[in-house]
Amino acid sequence: MDNLSLKIEDLSYRYRSSSCKELTLDQINLRMGNGELIGLLGPSGCGKTTLLRLIAGFEKPLSGRIIINNHVVATSKYLMPPERRGVGMVFQDYALFPHLNAWCNACFGLRRGEDKSRVEWLLELLGLSDLRCRYPHELSGGQRQRLALVRSLAPGNSIVVLDEPFSNLDVDVRLKLRSELANVLKTCSASAILVTHDPEEALAICDRVAVMCEGQLHQCASPCELVYKPATSFVARFVLQRNCLPIKISGGDILTPLGTLINPTDIKYSFSHELILDNHCLQVSKNLEGESTIMGVEFHGNHWLLRIQLGPHKLRVSHPLDNPFKPGDKCDLTFRDNKHGILFPGGIDCSLTN
Repeated sequence: MDNLSLKIEDLSYRYRSSSCKELTLDQINLRMGNGELIGLLGPSGCGKTTLLRLIAGFEKPLSGRIIINNHVVATSKYLMPPERRGVGMVFQDYALFPHLNAWCNACFGLRRGEDKSRVEWLLELLGLSDLRCRYPHELSGGQRQRLALVRSLAPGNSIVVLDEPFSNLDVDVRLKLRSELANVLKTCSASAILVTHDPEEALAICDRVAVMCEGQLHQCASPCELVYKPATSFVARFVLQRNCLPIKISGGDILTPLGTLINPTDIKYSFSHELILDNHCLQVSKNLEGESTIMGVEFHGNHWLLRIQLGPHKLRVSHPLDNPFKPGDKCDLTFRDNKHGILFPGGIDCSLTN
């Protein structure tokens, strides 16, 4: 028996009402260990919420299967009802019943006559014990989100799926709640999938992060592995907001829009066509005749983040505070010494040496 709370195998899906022949989800494979918190990260429309709906039991797969706690719950020919899966769901808009107070909302998923001591414990755990008689409109956004989490965990669900639960909250409340989430889940012995389009949020609190784009899973790995070993250029660009430059291989050289790099003879990457590099790998200097233009300037505490246009390429560059630029300034861009980028396809380390 696998020590897994969730296993997704070759899962594909297409909405029946869609006139598009492309799959909404295409051959998704994912495993989640007991007690693990996985972040599901990707741009809008990539299939994140659809995957949650399949796990929760609201949709049936086109192919593949879903296994929860070693029981097959969904295939193209079988669909276990949502109420039998042991999966709780926390929605972006809380989905609380406005005519029920906090206590009744928290108890809603329990059977008649079922012991409610777990509800008492969860309300205490999440700081809501004194608010049980209040109605949803009498609670703050953070309190409503906590109540939604209590309701999802009250029946003893082993898996919780959270669909962008913090997106409607202000910054302070969002940071507080997301820092509490992992501890609450571990205290309840529950595994969870957290859907978000915020890379910082996913990397900050999740054990592993699954990165999706256009219905495909590009990589599922620890935050450190995503940062230092992105599997695809999309992962590097979306998760880490890294820059992307087209390249051409010519003999022993790598030709880039910023100049020629030395191609080490002991590395074969003739099929690579992209160079991915972070904000600190580029150096900018003022030049009234420069080929690059400052399009935007953002203050980031200890540095400026410059948005720069170089021909068709849009780049982001970190720059010291003591040498400010303004939008419209012309400039030159060069590679910084002793920095490295990554070549794709291949994920090959590349020294940025001219």
